Amino acid sequence: MSSIQQKTDVILIGAGVMSATLGALLKELAPELEIKVFEKLAKAGEESSNEWNNAGTGHAALCELNYTSEKADGSIDISKAIKINEHFQLSRQFWAYLVKNNLIQNPQDFIMPIPHMSMVQGEKNVSFLKKRFEALANNPLFQGMEYSDDPEKLKEWIPLIMEGRASNEPIAATKIDSGTDVNFGALTRMLFEYLKTKDVSINYNHAVEDIKRTNDGMWKLKVYNMGTGNIEEHIAKFVFIGGGGGSLHLLQKTGIPESKHIGGFPVSGLFMVCKNQEVVEQHHAKVYGKAKVGAPPMSVPHLDTRYIDNKKSLLFGPFAGFSPKFLKTGSNMDLITSVKPNNVITMLAAGVKEMALTKYLIEQVMLSHEKRMEELREFIPNAKSEDWDIVVAGQRVQVIKDTPAGKGTLQFGTEVVSAADGSVAALLGASPGASTAVQVMLEVLEKCFPQRMAEWEPKIKEMIPSYGVSLMQNQELLREIQRSTDEVLGLSEKELAYS
Repeated sequence: MSSIQQKTDVILIGAGVMSATLGALLKELAPELEIKVFEKLAKAGEESSNEWNNAGTGHAALCELNYTSEKADGSIDISKAIKINEHFQLSRQFWAYLVKNNLIQNPQDFIMPIPHMSMVQGEKNVSFLKKRFEALANNPLFQGMEYSDDPEKLKEWIPLIMEGRASNEPIAATKIDSGTDVNFGALTRMLFEYLKTKDVSINYNHAVEDIKRTNDGMWKLKVYNMGTGNIEEHIAKFVFIGGGGGSLHLLQKTGIPESKHIGGFPVSGLFMVCKNQEVVEQHHAKVYGKAKVGAPPMSVPHLDTRYIDNKKSLLFGPFAGFSPKFLKTGSNMDLITSVKPNNVITMLAAGVKEMALTKYLIEQVMLSHEKRMEELREFIPNAKSEDWDIVVAGQRVQVIKDTPAGKGTLQFGTEVVSAADGSVAALLGASPGASTAVQVMLEVLEKCFPQRMAEWEPKIKEMIPSYGVSLMQNQELLREIQRSTDEVLGLSEKELAYS
């Protein structure tokens, strides 16, 4: 049964951190806009943004080795690390603005200070880490980073990792105390509470089934109301598709030329979680290692201190898994139905290219609990099987597209695909995702509301002082931003309380 058509200015599909961030930015910049949100689940932040479905790392490239690559001449390329760090600084500024203006409260419920560390073993990896440290240490964005290959020093930094370790293999680590743990689920829920106060219509248990262009250039959405069983029609000038793994199917339904020749490959993740609080208390850092040969960059092993429901937790992973679903709550037909005449060659090319990845995923799926424990013991030599349980993390859909590197290239990152006229935009991809939500949503505004950017710029700069400025080249501004966001988000004093 179809209800009457309802018109609105903006529709956000998916109640995750991306839609929450875009909604918050739009409400601060253009309060007059009427915004509707549709989410097929019963609550906000239940899929990719949920705290158990991601690593919770405030991705600032402080510890993630895959953001710094070694060039042919042996030097280290830090350009991606700089970019990601600057993007995370934008998120911190926007969150601080929201807290300072009492739009969200209790920042300790979503962000906590935690040292970020990289740890490697073996001569070759130690040499790489030292070069990486030398390339980053003098950069203002990475100030305060320390390096050590001295086992005694490492025992101070990471006692749990060093205890019981055979000392014959070279080992080294870098440490920087300005890292953060971010509970993106809590942040998402806070942002939607704020949006409610701004008269944003948030509709849970509403599944968007179709999206079509109208003759006058608007977008008509067919929405299934799971509560009443009715089909509703909603029309909007601008639609943002922020449905995590579900975004690709909806983007394909728009029929925009930009949606062609794009595919998606789902990778699921598992984390091991420590249920022995005594062990949890012995570790205080996010420690990232190096990805194994054939592993996708997002499968970098890491041992993470997390704060979930204001309780300290310890997680290790991710172990990759495979499911044809594009969302945890998706369908086993998701992968098959995403293959279209316009992307089948792209998808097949990726299949041929990514044999190593396929092999890796099959091996990962077959791992027993004991085999996973063996991998964990590379980090914690004395880990006991009975102390660890498995948590199934969220689905990630990696983008596959044709690039200058060839047909069917698997992309590891976050991408915005938008129509030429800016009337619809979709977010695809995975890490660093949520950490760079503010930068990604500013990009959506620039692409989709170019005619309003001049008018909005003063307000954007009020919320995000470094907007449009390179922090690396403006060290005074960088220091001021770090100081003020630390203070507002309560990061400096908490660091003392927890150390």
